[in-house]
Amino acid sequence: MLTLKVLSLLLSYPEAALIEALDDLAGVVANENLLPEADKNAVLALIDSHRNKDLLELQENYVALFDRGRYLSLHIFEHVHGESRERGQAMVNLMQMYESCGFEIAARELPDYIPLFLEFLSQQSKAEAAELLQDAMPVLSLLGARLAERGSEYQAVFDALAGFAGEPEAIADIRRQAASEAPDRTLAQMDQIWEEEAVSFMGAGDACKSRPPDDSPVTLTRRDDYLKSRNRSF
Repeated sequence: MLTLKVLSLLLSYPEAALIEALDDLAGVVANENLLPEADKNAVLALIDSHRNKDLLELQENYVALFDRGRYLSLHIFEHVHGESRERGQAMVNLMQMYESCGFEIAARELPDYIPLFLEFLSQQSKAEAAELLQDAMPVLSLLGARLAERGSEYQAVFDALAGFAGEPEAIADIRRQAASEAPDRTLAQMDQIWEEEAVSFMGAGDACKSRPPDDSPVTLTRRDDYLKSRNRSF
């Protein structure tokens, strides 16, 4: 299901390689026909919108949208557990699921990072991917509703996921919540939040350090391939 891989890439921090691959991404979405027609067209429009912006503009827009508050965090468990201890156990459980399917995360990202999760799902069967997505749809639908309130084209990715897996039963309540929320004050309160809630999970490292330019944020590899690549590096 390469369409889920495309959605993963569209939700990742924009890099030059993404711009170079826009035709390929559009071809996958158009030809695989995994999505309902309306959702497919919206995703294709999102891809086309990238053609009209330079890379720096795309990156600035992405950071302003996803990296400057909690309302649109791309980490699933942040919306479920916040910074509580339960989030750490949820991370462990998700990591164990990846490993049980023969995968290792070859990236410095937490396992609940949505682009990473989608890439994993892209390599499962359609039924398995839909079932796992349904479990996450209350969070994903809330993100989609918040993006809709902001008039963001990235809404198309979350609508597409709902079109593939189905909307949660509480979708009407989710949309009402998104429509009635106060502004996200996370950025203004960041110093206080870091002082009170600084928590690290699973050796994720210093979150304030920027990624090396060649460090893919969404790479999953099979365990045997991952170990072989590590052995070659010594």
